[in-house]
Amino acid sequence: MIALVRIALRRPYTFVVLALIILIVGPLAALRTPVDIFPDIRIPVVAVIWQYTGLPPDQMAGRMTTQFQRALTTTVNDIEHIEANSYNTLSITKVFFQPNVDIRIANTQITAIAQTLLKQMPPGATPPLILNYNASTVPIIQLALSGQGLSEQALADLGSNVIRTPLVTVPGAAIPLPYGGKQRQVLIDLDSLAMQARGLSGQDVANALAAQNLITPVGTQKIGGFEYSIQLNNAPAALEALGDLPIKSVNGAMVYIHDIGHVRDGNSPQINIVHVDGNRSVLMQVLKNGSVSTLSIIAGIKQQVEELKAILPSALNIAQIGDQSVFVKGAVGGVIYEGTIAAALTSLMILLFLGSWRSTLIIAISIPLSVLGSIATLAALGETLNIMTLGGLALAVGILVDDATVTIENINWHLEQGKEVETAIMDGAAQIVTPAFVSLLCICVVFVPMFFLEGVARFLFVPMAEAVMSAMACSFVLSRTLVPTMANYLLRKHAPHTDLHGHDGALPPSRNPLVRFQRGFEAGFERVRLGYRELLTMALARRAVFVLGFTAFVLGSFALTPYLGRDFFPSVDAGQILMHARSQVGTRVEENANHFAEIQKAIRQVVPPGELGTLVDNIGMPVSGINMTYNSTGTIGTQDGDIQIKLNEDHHPTADYVRTLREKLPGLFPGTTFSFLPADIISQILNFGAPAPIDLQIRGPNLAADFDYAQELLRKLRHVPGLVDARIQQSLSSPGFNVDVDRTRAQYVGVTERDVTNSMVVNLAGSSQVAPTYWLSPDNGQSYPIVMQTPQYQMDSLTALKNLPITAAGAPSQTLGAIADVSRVARSAVVSQYNIQAMIQIYATTQGRDLGAGLGRRAEGRGRNGK
Repeated sequence: MIALVRIALRRPYTFVVLALIILIVGPLAALRTPVDIFPDIRIPVVAVIWQYTGLPPDQMAGRMTTQFQRALTTTVNDIEHIEANSYNTLSITKVFFQPNVDIRIANTQITAIAQTLLKQMPPGATPPLILNYNASTVPIIQLALSGQGLSEQALADLGSNVIRTPLVTVPGAAIPLPYGGKQRQVLIDLDSLAMQARGLSGQDVANALAAQNLITPVGTQKIGGFEYSIQLNNAPAALEALGDLPIKSVNGAMVYIHDIGHVRDGNSPQINIVHVDGNRSVLMQVLKNGSVSTLSIIAGIKQQVEELKAILPSALNIAQIGDQSVFVKGAVGGVIYEGTIAAALTSLMILLFLGSWRSTLIIAISIPLSVLGSIATLAALGETLNIMTLGGLALAVGILVDDATVTIENINWHLEQGKEVETAIMDGAAQIVTPAFVSLLCICVVFVPMFFLEGVARFLFVPMAEAVMSAMACSFVLSRTLVPTMANYLLRKHAPHTDLHGHDGALPPSRNPLVRFQRGFEAGFERVRLGYRELLTMALARRAVFVLGFTAFVLGSFALTPYLGRDFFPSVDAGQILMHARSQVGTRVEENANHFAEIQKAIRQVVPPGELGTLVDNIGMPVSGINMTYNSTGTIGTQDGDIQIKLNEDHHPTADYVRTLREKLPGLFPGTTFSFLPADIISQILNFGAPAPIDLQIRGPNLAADFDYAQELLRKLRHVPGLVDARIQQSLSSPGFNVDVDRTRAQYVGVTERDVTNSMVVNLAGSSQVAPTYWLSPDNGQSYPIVMQTPQYQMDSLTALKNLPITAAGAPSQTLGAIADVSRVARSAVVSQYNIQAMIQIYATTQGRDLGAGLGRRAEGRGRNGK
């Protein structure tokens, strides 16, 4: 090591150039390195989304999700565990893999087995959507679309087909389909009475549409010197033409679609409603996907929105809400600010103790260079600038000063002995190089255990360890090279036993206030040092008493451990509240929207108007399984909804409002379950897609027994002090009807179960799943599904259900009630599985106490039911 000092003195320009390189590369790396709130949490997860319109959760789980999971365990390697949730119409399977798995191979294997299983799925099933999932995939900004004179259908159409496509080109942005609005479709509203009068069923209409609306090119023809493309009118270009399609001849008269239904430009039944400050709106979420900087993504989204305004309707208003870049800038800027203050105070202390601006300048230069060298190293390792890496650098500032300070102080001591500057540098470096190297190793060893952590903790704390260790290594190298080089040029030789200024004995008075202050500080510190020396002498004289007293003090300090809170990360007041509410299971979305309007009125009575910024609700199920995959609020049906509350600056503590709302809302709205979810980006990332930090899982083969045990456990948990928002995620009380067809009776009238199924599917679920057809809009070039369905407002009673016409080839038309019995049932609203085993979850969080205390008495589900 001492040879490095000798080289630095002989070739000073080499290390000056090295310092200049660090000064150039460091800032460039800082500018190019992504800035984010947390390091990239690279836990390999793949989400698989199966969809089948109208299939209830228990059937979805049994016929699609479960057999897919079993196939995964046979053909896909390195699976850590599998989580699956089956809802009405769709299911989401999340496959968690072992660390360091090649996610590309995992994607390939999952895609292959999904394609293989298609023939085993229900008829008409389509291949699943496959997404790479990440803990950092959280909403970072939301765009609320509204406009005078623009309908919900127009807003949803603009969001899906015009705005969304350019936005997904922003690197690192993941944008699911819009929330709210109405999804445009070409609807054929079937008239049950008209069909019944003509002896037709919905299946007859579906067959006619499939035969009369074909999307098949017929080719070209060469005549003379030209080749002509031939366009057949096999797909009607105008909506009115769809109504003129013939179905069949009945009693010698041709029946057309317009005779038994109404063709219109409409929308699918709405299952998702969004309000922004009380007005119907469409909400587009922008999620962070990958390691691209959050700040870069949001800046790119804002730029794209400005460019899109030139082609969007002038009446369209795009409001940007929930901008997380403000929070990220504040968090990262706060760490940088505190680190800068620490470096400035450190330099000031050096100036006070050494009393030499030359020595202070050397140290003040070495600290920033060490930090810049660490940033360059972090960039080379693929890390980002976040609160963990910057926090590590801020932590290291106080340690970094030791290397340079000890080096300069020791050089000055040798100068006071009358040595030449270069000799003093070599002698001083020789004395401290080994202790400094051992100190470097000891500090770095402290951070080594972080590399053996697993899960989220590893991805959080390893970058911090890398930041500290790289900064320490840079500081050690600079203290052996650049610091001696600068000392050789800046420090001056002085006579033996004189101070740094060459003075011996008492110093003459000075009018310089800084000099006078430094001399007064030295005099005061000398008195403190003499006092400490006396105390140390007393301790050495009474060793036994001091050792016993000090040991008792240390052991007594451990008694305070139970009073210290245990949290994974400190709580943050970001001025945001995210509340989830669940009405009675099965509540239709229109009724739930009215219910949420009353809840918002109660919220406005708690939060003063001057502090309430934006109020956004998102009610019901999103239209796409992609949205559900990214959803982290626990929505399972149309009875669920989220309310986002953004507070203005200078607001009262957010926790106080949350506490007040927790106390008042359940009393004002009995039967509604309220829970307050993580609203800030930090908590959302740390929860890894879960709606609460506490997730208790009861798993076993008997779902009913699992649910009974969960209810018993929930009653006990609600008595735990500080534990709030405890609720069961799943529900077994979703209302439904069972239609039991008497097959013998049906066979007597020439009707089979297939005939009943086909007729009911077209009338209730619509024809989109079993017989999908499309219409190409000449206005915007978009294809929209053609769906035949009995309007929901006509199917508003059991009588209407029983009067559904059922037809079969060669048999007279029947009604459903004539061949089937209808009964009420309660079924699962969602079927959850963990490694294929049925699972019931209890979510909870804490209030007024730390998370560790809330989990102090862990509930273990062992014993009956094999849980």
